[in-house]
Amino acid sequence: MSERLPESLRSDFALVIPAYNEAPVIPELLREIQDTFERHGLSGEVLLVDDGSTDRTAELALSEGGGWPLLRVLRHRTNLGKTEAILTAARDTDRSYLVVFDADLQHSTEEVPRFLEKLTEGWDIVCARKVGDYQKPWVSAIYNGLSRRAFRVPVSDLNSMKAFRAEILKEIHLRHDWHRFFVVLAHAKGYSATEVDVQLHPRRAGVSKYSGTWRIVIGIVDLLSVWFLLIFSRKPLLLFGTLGAILVVLGLLIGLGAIYLRVVHQMGFRPLLDLVVLLETVGVVLFGFGLVAEMVAQLREEVDALRRRSRW
Repeated sequence: MSERLPESLRSDFALVIPAYNEAPVIPELLREIQDTFERHGLSGEVLLVDDGSTDRTAELALSEGGGWPLLRVLRHRTNLGKTEAILTAARDTDRSYLVVFDADLQHSTEEVPRFLEKLTEGWDIVCARKVGDYQKPWVSAIYNGLSRRAFRVPVSDLNSMKAFRAEILKEIHLRHDWHRFFVVLAHAKGYSATEVDVQLHPRRAGVSKYSGTWRIVIGIVDLLSVWFLLIFSRKPLLLFGTLGAILVVLGLLIGLGAIYLRVVHQMGFRPLLDLVVLLETVGVVLFGFGLVAEMVAQLREEVDALRRRSRW
């Protein structure tokens, strides 16, 4: 398989490994990566990002792979998250492609050349579609299902191993924990994406860093944030103006109903008048907020245009 990789791609990539308290698996991880690189003639960078570990992950990585010239260990002073680890590595390399690989060895290092080969077919992003048993499969299925339905992305697993053009990170903005929406944001910019089946293996050592009910809540909130960003951020008046207009019209109808009751039936009902005032006030405020948001969106477009011209 690796014989089909062009010589340029064998070196023009960086393997990005975010690692947080992964000391128990570091020796096996580095040994298997070196074996894979030697077996397939790969000479890309290996960037292990120690994300504020407290178990001497970075020190162990340096001692285990310190003599390997392809390995570099980058460090965060505190735990920032996987998104920030990926961005740190991207800023610290000039390679054209990045391959994001989790440190827990739940994916085989032999997947790296497979992903690189898939990139040679012209895809901008290659994602893993996990095959095998893993923790909380129903949570993953619901999350990925909602994301596919909301964003119409052509892949079924948004949060797994992936390889992509490094230039994509210059086109999109990733906030904390938004590595899960990397494909969504890139696809919205017109980048192509595909996926390959990847066998998922049991974690060999250490504990999962992504567990707990609170992470599910955070994931849903982030999904809504990205959905709003992609659907309404460029035309915010479409949302706020529509809601405001509906409330104003509803307030007028209720006001007419209150006048009818007062004039025809001599019935006064103060709560109806209070409701009319509330609806009209909120409606006008929402419509005004939409107009202000439109101006912010226009400024954002102008800043993006300036940023694109500065890169040219």
